[in-house]
Amino acid sequence: MFNYDSTKTEYKSPFGAIKRGDEVIFRAQADTQVLIEYRLDADDVPTILPMQYENGDFYRIKIAFEQSGLYFYRFILKYDNKQIPTGVCDGYGEEGICYPYWQLTVYDEDFTTPNWAKGGLMYQIFPDRFRRSMNYTPGKTVNKRHIHDNWYEAPEFIYDTPDYKADDFFGGNIQGVMEKLSYLKELGVTMIYFNPIFESPENHRYSTGNYRMVDPYFGTNEEFESLTKLCHDIGIKVILDGVFSHTGADSIYFNKFGHYDSVGAYNSKKSPYYHWYSFNKKGYDCWWGFDNLPNVNETAPDYLEYITGKDTGVLNFWQAKGVDGWRLDVADELPDLFIDKLRESVKSYDKDAFIIGEVWEDATNKFSYGERRRYLIGKQLDSVMNYPWRTAIINFVKTGDDRSFVREIMSITENYPPQVLDCLMNSLSTHDTPRIINELGVQRNVKPEDYASYTLTTEEYVRGRYLFMLGAFLQFTLPGIPCIYYGDEVGLTGFKDPYCRMCFPYGREDVTLLDFFRALSYVRADNKEEFIGGIEFINTHHGFLQYKRNNTIFTLSIYGELPHTENKILFSNGYSRIELMNNE
Repeated sequence: MFNYDSTKTEYKSPFGAIKRGDEVIFRAQADTQVLIEYRLDADDVPTILPMQYENGDFYRIKIAFEQSGLYFYRFILKYDNKQIPTGVCDGYGEEGICYPYWQLTVYDEDFTTPNWAKGGLMYQIFPDRFRRSMNYTPGKTVNKRHIHDNWYEAPEFIYDTPDYKADDFFGGNIQGVMEKLSYLKELGVTMIYFNPIFESPENHRYSTGNYRMVDPYFGTNEEFESLTKLCHDIGIKVILDGVFSHTGADSIYFNKFGHYDSVGAYNSKKSPYYHWYSFNKKGYDCWWGFDNLPNVNETAPDYLEYITGKDTGVLNFWQAKGVDGWRLDVADELPDLFIDKLRESVKSYDKDAFIIGEVWEDATNKFSYGERRRYLIGKQLDSVMNYPWRTAIINFVKTGDDRSFVREIMSITENYPPQVLDCLMNSLSTHDTPRIINELGVQRNVKPEDYASYTLTTEEYVRGRYLFMLGAFLQFTLPGIPCIYYGDEVGLTGFKDPYCRMCFPYGREDVTLLDFFRALSYVRADNKEEFIGGIEFINTHHGFLQYKRNNTIFTLSIYGELPHTENKILFSNGYSRIELMNNE
C-alpha cells in the first residue's frame, strides 16, 4: 500500500512551488518504512532520508530547500532488505514498479512579477490587420510592397501567389489603433500586446529591418509615443513583441539586397554587424532554414550591448517611449545569458516592466540548448504564453473529459511559482494558431489550398461559437490573464497562418459574442482580487466543472443544467456561472 498526492496539502505542504529557504512537509501513507529521495535536477547526487512514522500508516518529514532550481523527488518503500522506489507513473521499470519523479520548483526569494498585470485583461493586435485609419497614408519604404484595396479579402499565400514574399499589406496603422482605444477600454482591456511593429518588408514584421524605427506602413516613432501616452491616460499598458533571435535579411544590419544606406554583414566582413551572424561555405545560418531570417549570435558582446545596453540599448529606447513590457519571440531559442541581460536591462529601467516568453510547453521543465532552462526561477521571465492550458481547454470543451482537464490545469498550477501563475498569458487563438472558432467548429478535413476561400457553414459556426464561449469562460476564470486575439471577440474566423491573420471584421461583428466577452470582462474588473491566486476544484464529472478561487465559485456544464445555488450570482448564461459564496 502506498498513497501520496502532491496536489493535496495533507500530503505536501505548502502546495506547489516554493521560494528558496522554505521548508516543505511531506507525508506519505504506506504499510512499511518510507524514505524520500530528492535531487536538484537530473544530474545531482541524490539525497536519501528516512521519514518518521506519524500515525495511521503515515510517514512524515520536513525538508528545507536552500538552492533555487528544479528538484525531483520520489519515495522508497523498504520491505526487509528490499527497497522499492515509487513515483509518478508515466513509464515503468522492472516488474511494473514506477521509477519517475515528482517535481518541485524552488524559486528565488526576491522573485516578483508586476502587480499591475494581475487580474487584468490582455488584447493581442496584429498591427497590419486591426484598423486602418480613414486618413491613412503609408510612409515611404526602401523595399517593394503593395496594399490590398479590399480590407476584407484574404491575404496572399503560396497557393495563389507565385514567388510569395509576404509583402502584401492591408494598412493597419497607429492612427487606426488610436481610433479604437475607446472600444478596447469599454471591452475591459488593461494591456495591449502588439505583434512586431518595427520596420520590416514583410507584413508579419518578424523579419526586423531596423529595431529603432516603427515600420513606415504602421506609422512613425512620434505617433507611437503619442499612442502609448493615450493608452496610459486611460489605464492601458503597452507590450511589444521582441524578435531577438534573428533579423531580416533586408535590414540595415544584414542588407542582403542593398536597400539600405549601410554596410551590412552580407556586404562586408568590415561591417559593424558582421560578427552578429554566422557565415559558412553554403551561405549563412538562418532561422529554421528561411533565408530571409538570418540568425544572430545573441551573446556577441556588441549585439548584447545594442539590444540590452543601459539607456542606449533597443529595450530602453522603446521603454523611454512608453513601452511597459516585452513578449520574447521564440524564447526557447534565446540563450540564458541573453535573457539574463535582457531582464537586467528592462527591470533596471522600470522595475514593474513585464517580460513574457513564447514557450509552448511547461516552462519550468523545458529543455533546450542542451540544458534545463530556468525561465521562471527569478532572474529571467515574469510569465509565458500558456499554450498547455489552451490545449487543455480545447480538449475539454470538445470531449468533456474532466479528469484530463483537471490534471493539466493542476500540473501547471503546481509547477509554476504563484506570482507567475497570477500573470500567465492565457490565449485560445494567437497569430500562430487557427482561429478558435475554426478549431472548434470545423470537423471536416479542409485542404490547405482551400483555406482562403472556405466559409464556415452555419452549423460549423454555431458549433464553434458555442464551444468557444465555453472555452472563453474557462480562459477568463482560470488563474492568469485572459488574452483576446483581436477579432475573436466578434467571431472572426480563419485557419492557420496566414488566414488566422485576417482583418478585423468591422461592420460584420457577432454582437452576441461581443456582449458575452464584455459581461465576463466586467465581472473580472469589478471583482479583480477574486481573480488573483490559486484554484481548487470542488466537483467534477463528465462535462461538468466546479472550482473555487478565493471567495468565488465557478461552474460550467457542457451537457446538463446548472445546480441550484443560494449564493450571489455575478454572471450566468445557462451553461456557466460565477457566484460569490454566501458566508452569512
